[in-house]
Amino acid sequence: MEALLQGGRAIDLVLGFVVLEAVALYAAWRLAGRGLPPPAIVSCLVPGACLMLALRAALDGQSRIAIAGWLLAALVSHIADLAGRWR
Repeated sequence: MEALLQGGRAIDLVLGFVVLEAVALYAAWRLAGRGLPPPAIVSCLVPGACLMLALRAALDGQSRIAIAGWLLAALVSHIADLAGRWR
C-alpha cells in the first residue's frame, strides 16, 4: 500500500477514473440527450482534478510553487464553475 502512495501512483489511478467518469457522462449526454452538456462536465471535474494533482505534487516531493500552482488552478476553476452556476 505504501508503494502505491509513494510517487502519487494512487492519484494517477483516481485521475484515470475521473477521465472515465467524464467519458461516461459525455456518452450519456450524447446518446440519451440527457444529463450535463460537455462544458458543465468539465467545469464540475476540473477543480477536483486540480486538487488531486496538487496532492500528487506533494507526494512526489515537488516544489511548493508547483503545489501552490495546482491549488490556485483548483481555486480559479472552482470560482469559474460557481460563476457559471450562479443565477
